[in-house]
Amino acid sequence: MYHQMEMELTKIGNEETIKQVPRVITDIIDPGLHGSLQTLTDTSFIKVNLENTSTNFGEDRQVLSVPVFLNDTKDIGLHESSNIIQKSPFIMANTEETFLSHLKTKNIIPVWSKDNEITLSHQEFIETALSAIGKMFPNEYLDTPEIRVSHQIKGRTPDALHIAAKDLQEHQKTSYFERMAFIIRIPGITETINGNKLSLTVGGVRSYNLENLYNKKTYEKFKFFIGFQNMVCCNLCVSTDGFQSEIRAMSYLDLEDKMLKVIQGYNAAQHLHSMKNLLDYSLSERDFAQIIGKARLYNYLPKKEKTLIPELLLNDGHINTVAKDYYQDESFCRNANGDINMWEFYNLLTGSNKSSYIDNYLTRGVSAFDFSEGISKALSGSSTNYSWFLS
Repeated sequence: MYHQMEMELTKIGNEETIKQVPRVITDIIDPGLHGSLQTLTDTSFIKVNLENTSTNFGEDRQVLSVPVFLNDTKDIGLHESSNIIQKSPFIMANTEETFLSHLKTKNIIPVWSKDNEITLSHQEFIETALSAIGKMFPNEYLDTPEIRVSHQIKGRTPDALHIAAKDLQEHQKTSYFERMAFIIRIPGITETINGNKLSLTVGGVRSYNLENLYNKKTYEKFKFFIGFQNMVCCNLCVSTDGFQSEIRAMSYLDLEDKMLKVIQGYNAAQHLHSMKNLLDYSLSERDFAQIIGKARLYNYLPKKEKTLIPELLLNDGHINTVAKDYYQDESFCRNANGDINMWEFYNLLTGSNKSSYIDNYLTRGVSAFDFSEGISKALSGSSTNYSWFLS
């Protein structure tokens, strides 16, 4: 039975809306998508655009205030977003797509060999993230997690000891993936920059190769972020305050608590403001060529000189992709005069980062944002060591 929802019109400005992030709540749960609904004890009001039920940080709009209801924590309104056409994965490299159901039913779970204690599995990592998001955004729909995996570790059951590989049956095969990355979009919280729709996104990376599984159970390491995904190209936009390069956890409860702290510490307003500021600066073809050349030189600088220059984590392969896409990218290439604004340049960097291995993907994504901001400051005439890339 549907619960009757009382509605009242209110008017909120851009500043009032943005202050609510990360706790801004912006969507109405459609009872038709789920069988059972539970009433929230705290009937907080949510903000819903009259035009398209998504929060937009750039405009002053009329909104509806509506009490809503929450589904079970582990199944928090997951749905396939109907208004997003996925053009490409958020990361490619040597990864392949998988699904939460596959991880839960087809993959074995590694253990700590000295005490046979179980590790926190990839699926537990994802489900713990879903739980954390559900607590911070209790009235939001979430897109189904997009999961990419690599480095499959294969095995076989004891009864298949003497069977040729080509003759193995499915029940005789075992496997798990050493490395996994995932993202979960919150499609009701969006912003538009230069015509590009950005959707609030949460995700993480797990690499078993960073653990010494031959030891006794100890803290396990995870990477976690909250930021935005550019839905034009599916590139991730991640800043320093929304990224934790190493979360150490002993249990899923410990992991969830640390995820919540990352989400609470994320300043979405500042992140969006910084990305919009990139539109104020442009590179000429000469400037672009200078940056590309200096970026190639960077990795070969003497150690003493290198310490005086801000770190750039993108390698020659990434820089080659940026140079190619400067001419060929459909969305972020140069204009007729050869100029490119810093927002477009930043997206060329994040696009090239899709070729990174899972281990380094998020760290390089943060580096791309810091680099774009630094070059913008150099273009504005500010005193910054990033000026070396333009000199």
